[in-house]
Amino acid sequence: MTTLIIARHGNTFETSETPRRAGAGTDIPLVEKGREQARAIGVYLNENRLIPDTVYVSQLQRTQETAKIAIKESNVTNPVFTLDIFNEIDYGPDENKTEQEVITRIGEQAIKDWDESAIVPDGWKVDPDETIANWQSFAEQIRAHDDNETTLVVTSNGIARFAPHLTGDFEGFAASHKIKLSTGALAILKYEDNRWTVTDWNIKP
Repeated sequence: MTTLIIARHGNTFETSETPRRAGAGTDIPLVEKGREQARAIGVYLNENRLIPDTVYVSQLQRTQETAKIAIKESNVTNPVFTLDIFNEIDYGPDENKTEQEVITRIGEQAIKDWDESAIVPDGWKVDPDETIANWQSFAEQIRAHDDNETTLVVTSNGIARFAPHLTGDFEGFAASHKIKLSTGALAILKYEDNRWTVTDWNIKP
């Protein structure tokens, strides 16, 4: 059985700040709360015997920092591999804008459609089919040897929400789950009996 753990990076805005849409073009570090979330991820993995054999991150420092802290807390020294397929999406004209500014431009329904069904709002630069294919190709790669390995991927909100397509029933999943992972939250998928299953989603260590 192959286990895929997907983590969303920790917080990048202080509580006193107004959060913004930080996409592929906004490379910002974690704040202290984000580092605490990363440590909590590592503790959770250790306590639940989910120690990753391999770790993958995006090119953005917030995912790299989260992974580095988490694996240190989980008492492993595995190398971390960078893959651009896990980079956050590009929010186009809404990049680095506050949520209210985004809503003013595209409307609340567009945000709802994105958060409930991963329907991409006008102007955002992401190809859902390509993102889904990237997840499928990566999942095929990690399960190819069928050697009971556990893989950790640290990525961002816009990319993580497409991972449930691995189950073959994204619509059914979205009907019973919020597809958005919270900052510092985890999802766990397992490949067994020739299929991927989401066993946990949006765990907040």
